[in-house]
Amino acid sequence: MRRATFLIEILAVTALVVVTRCANYSEVFAGSQINFVDADCFARMTRARICFEHPGTIVRRHDFENFPIGTSPHTTAVFDYLITGTAAALQPFTNHALELAGAIVSPLLAIGLGIFLCWWTRRMQVRFRWGLLLLYALSPILAHGFALGRPDHQSLALALVAVAFCGEWVLAYKPSSNWSFLTGMTWALAIWVSPYEPLILFVLTMGLRARTILAPYRRIGWIAFAIIIAFALMVERRIPSAPAGEIMAGLKNWSGTIGELGHVPWTSPVWFQWCGWLLLLVPILFWRIRKIPRWFMTVLLIATFLLTMWQARWAYFFALLFVFIVPEILGALRSPIVASITFAVALFPIAQAWDRSFSGEERARCSENKIELIELRNLAQMIDGPFIAPWWFSPALTYWSRQPAVAGSSHESISGIIDSAKFFAAEDGEVARAICARRGVKLVVSYDSERLAQNTAAILGTMIPPRALVYVLDRNPSDAPPFLRLSWQTGRFKSYRVNGF
Repeated sequence: MRRATFLIEILAVTALVVVTRCANYSEVFAGSQINFVDADCFARMTRARICFEHPGTIVRRHDFENFPIGTSPHTTAVFDYLITGTAAALQPFTNHALELAGAIVSPLLAIGLGIFLCWWTRRMQVRFRWGLLLLYALSPILAHGFALGRPDHQSLALALVAVAFCGEWVLAYKPSSNWSFLTGMTWALAIWVSPYEPLILFVLTMGLRARTILAPYRRIGWIAFAIIIAFALMVERRIPSAPAGEIMAGLKNWSGTIGELGHVPWTSPVWFQWCGWLLLLVPILFWRIRKIPRWFMTVLLIATFLLTMWQARWAYFFALLFVFIVPEILGALRSPIVASITFAVALFPIAQAWDRSFSGEERARCSENKIELIELRNLAQMIDGPFIAPWWFSPALTYWSRQPAVAGSSHESISGIIDSAKFFAAEDGEVARAICARRGVKLVVSYDSERLAQNTAAILGTMIPPRALVYVLDRNPSDAPPFLRLSWQTGRFKSYRVNGF
């Protein structure tokens, strides 16, 4: 009976995870085309394709963005080869193994983590474990972190950090060499995947657990950690450099247009959409913080709350930590009946958030996005050389056309993003032509002038003149400078060939 109950529990959690992580199915699978949910995903898939077609390759430079200079990216090889390995397993069953692997890799990680949490909470006999599992499955922000069609390293980093937190939880109760080994290994892998959020969380955790980090049972964990980090440094062999001067100013302006780099006010209702009203009961843990061995989780929750106020990209880790805190909050309510009713009521903002995600307005946005991607893929077939395009479309065009772009979606390609913005903002045809010559551009892709002008103005920090190319290329192709010739157009995009190529 215990095994049957455990199996039913795994199936229920897996079903919820699949439903929430794959809620955007129609947006990702548009007919015979597989789309990805943001620009970074297309850049990742370009890396994965290089590794898939040339096994053993470590992509240390991106020649496909910021052309012809290229970039030294912050992305690492672990997730590249997770996608590649998934594609290799799918190859006997489909002709689109790589794209399918990219689409499903993050939901597969979510399913695997859900099964691990089912086993771990049962093994640890966590009281009110159902609260942890349900919130993990239902939280919209965690669903987005592991979403279908989002091959982003955040999903792997989240999964590894979650396992590391489970290990720290166990070690807070009792010494264990096995759990020490697993914890050290997952911390090191998470830092290899992304030496940003996991590294900061690791430093904070070790600071809060300072009394035990030199304990004998931790030794095997530190050995595993050191070996993996040393191997990662040997494999990656690069340290990305920071931009300066005008590039730094442009980077600051550009980052203001990126949602995950924006601020989240502490008064924003989005906190409840991510975690539910149960968030209001976190203060009751302050009276118990020294009575529970894993008190450091509460402190980490506060730290990630402050970090999320600074940058929205920390929301994934804030929600993950809150998931681990939920059993403590429900336990403070003592009565299982009171806890169950409170938890059910607290899910109301989450239910509202999911309801809005299926609203007519959201469906219209998804439909428009699908049409744009279909047109963009058709346009990509006509691209036969380096090109200038709006930065957020450049990675998709690069992936589908296999041609390099001047712009990109990473902060390392900011000089290319700035040059692209200057091109679209130019009134003087000679200024625009000089940019094309310096960058070796063969084609230019224009887009809706209002949207592109707004983004260009934000990047450059200036007003866009009414005779700028961003307006001319979209509205009056016949008035384009002589060095540009209209070669292809769709409902939303126009492609111009640079004379001389």
